[in-house]
Amino acid sequence: MDPDRIKVFSGRANEPLAAEMCSYLGLPLSNVRIKQFSDGEIDLQLGENVRGADVFIVQPTCTPVDRNLLELLLMIDAVKLSSAERITVVLPYYGYGRQDRKDKPRVPISAKLVAKILESAGASRIMALDLHAAQIQGFFDIPVDHLYFRPVLIDYYRRLNLPKLTVVSPDAGGVERARGMAKRLNTRLAIIDKRREEANVAEIMNVIGDVVDAHCLVVDDLIDTAGTLVGVTEALLSKGAASVTAAATHAVLSGPAVERIEKSALREVVCSNSIPLSEAARNSSKIRTLSVGPLLARAIQSIHEETSISVLFENVE
Repeated sequence: MDPDRIKVFSGRANEPLAAEMCSYLGLPLSNVRIKQFSDGEIDLQLGENVRGADVFIVQPTCTPVDRNLLELLLMIDAVKLSSAERITVVLPYYGYGRQDRKDKPRVPISAKLVAKILESAGASRIMALDLHAAQIQGFFDIPVDHLYFRPVLIDYYRRLNLPKLTVVSPDAGGVERARGMAKRLNTRLAIIDKRREEANVAEIMNVIGDVVDAHCLVVDDLIDTAGTLVGVTEALLSKGAASVTAAATHAVLSGPAVERIEKSALREVVCSNSIPLSEAARNSSKIRTLSVGPLLARAIQSIHEETSISVLFENVE
């Protein structure tokens, strides 16, 4: 790849992931200077020429969400004003993705607003990893490449070859995701009937499916406070499950999440490196990280070379 024709920039949200992607591609990570004034304003300047280049900006909008989002918008604007040919925003994690509909009166559809802001800033294309809801793709009027962590997980659990494995969806909304995993792993499927009373608070209602003596794998797109996950674990064990592990793409792990996981009966929690882990999470004996760097790098290469990237996410439903 010609480093003069393709540039990969990273904000401060997850520079190690961007560096890993560049290493896979055989490219240097492009230089950008980012500082903050004493009042918190972001001061940003590209460190190299991007005129006529195919530019990729890697920035998950994770905690601190608003700062990382604004930093991304400023980078897009800087690249646009520097006459780049195309700007692809690589979003390993899409902040505000859970606010994708009006489920209460007088609330915004924040996921759609973020999409429109990214477009207005100058994004030509979006590459996203495991959006919370697939319909978020429809909030954009520019091309969206939606990648999945599932192939990485499937390869990992095939190698583990756990006996009597049962894939579990933690709620009705995640059934399609869990069914896809169960189909590819040739295992059974179970579903948790759950009622969510308010954000980050859920009551486990019932386990649908046979989990007696099963090694249960709870599959979700993200883990936030881990309250639901711990409740699901307790429900499965109370129904006779032999063990419970969990897999999620995005390790948000806010508030007491790591402590809850450590104190729970969970055997292991597997997540991607879409979001950098906190020190507590890195030191946890139960949290394992699998890299999505090669997956995202191959997608960047396909976009730059104008070849199909469907091979990276086909057969995952």
